[in-house]
Amino acid sequence: MRKIMATWPRWAGYAAACWSLCYGALGLYWALGGTGFPFGKADPDWEPGLSVLGAVTREVAAPLIAVLGLLGGACGLAIARGVRRGRPVLLGFAWAAAAGLTVVVPDNRVLMLVAYAPLLAVWAFTGVPGGQPMSELVPWSRVNLFVVLVGGLLWALAALAHQRRTSGRCTTCGRGGGRIAQWTGPEAARRWGRWAVAVAAIIPAGYDASRFAWAAGIPLGITDEFWHWLDESGLRWAGLFLSLMGLGGAILTLGLVQRWGEVYPRWIWFRAGRRVPPMLAVIPASIVSVIVFSGGLTFWRLRFANDLEWDMWATWAPSLTWPLWGAALAAATLAYHLRRRGTCRTCGQGDPPPATPAPNLVTGPVAGPVAGPVAGPVAGRD
Repeated sequence: MRKIMATWPRWAGYAAACWSLCYGALGLYWALGGTGFPFGKADPDWEPGLSVLGAVTREVAAPLIAVLGLLGGACGLAIARGVRRGRPVLLGFAWAAAAGLTVVVPDNRVLMLVAYAPLLAVWAFTGVPGGQPMSELVPWSRVNLFVVLVGGLLWALAALAHQRRTSGRCTTCGRGGGRIAQWTGPEAARRWGRWAVAVAAIIPAGYDASRFAWAAGIPLGITDEFWHWLDESGLRWAGLFLSLMGLGGAILTLGLVQRWGEVYPRWIWFRAGRRVPPMLAVIPASIVSVIVFSGGLTFWRLRFANDLEWDMWATWAPSLTWPLWGAALAAATLAYHLRRRGTCRTCGQGDPPPATPAPNLVTGPVAGPVAGPVAGPVAGRD
């Protein structure tokens, strides 16, 4: 697996092309009358503002998906083969596909399912509190959003690899022969990365505070009637679980500027003293930042499309800050990557990261300002 990840610039274009052709085939299937079209009012979760594609019809969207899938297949193959002619067009298509499929089309249901994933695994055996069927919690329309997100991530990798390759930069690290920008240096990244980490750790506090209050019997930001429904259905404990996940995620986010994220601390006994692989932080944190940003945009759409009640502000208002949370987490992750990337194994450019002393497993870890991993705090709409 590590070798596959290390060679991503070679296969990203082919993977994006394959995904586009497969999804384009789905579009053709829907255009010919096939079932399962997941957008527009065919979506069982449909409500005004939930999806940016909430107004589309199968008659228009399905053929367009088929055409875009075919174009994406051709574009992905051209990128994989390193075609330089038409570079602006290829990069424009690739980056537009990446942005559209990761941020624009997905909505807060992706974040909701990620946050509820551990509970869903339990509910599959015990049943959902309140008696709701599992098929309603994970319908195809929601699974489709994950499929779309995967496609967007593949297109982002393909676009980045082609942009670096055709500009004479290392496809692995992005370094070129010119002068390195000062803001990308380890010390500079440490300074602005601290601010990004602080923002990314603080913003979810509003969401978490309301769910902790509900679990304690305080209907903060909701009506008494709604709180009684949460209590009777048992869902207030699901909210508490999400808040605990958010708190744990905030602690892990702080790890991006803490030493225990670069070297495993003693309480992780089976790895204590060993170096934390940077990608263990960078990959999940990057994905979570995209999901959070997209989920926050959903609540802005819902806010403008619906007359949301202020006596229920805790169910939507804290989520309006999530785009900033996602952006801050992305910046914090970038800072962590820049500080830890060291010398590139492909091109040999870059200085090795400063040596980090091993922790004292008896008295505790040695203090020092370094970095740490994060999966990012996640939370979903109750």
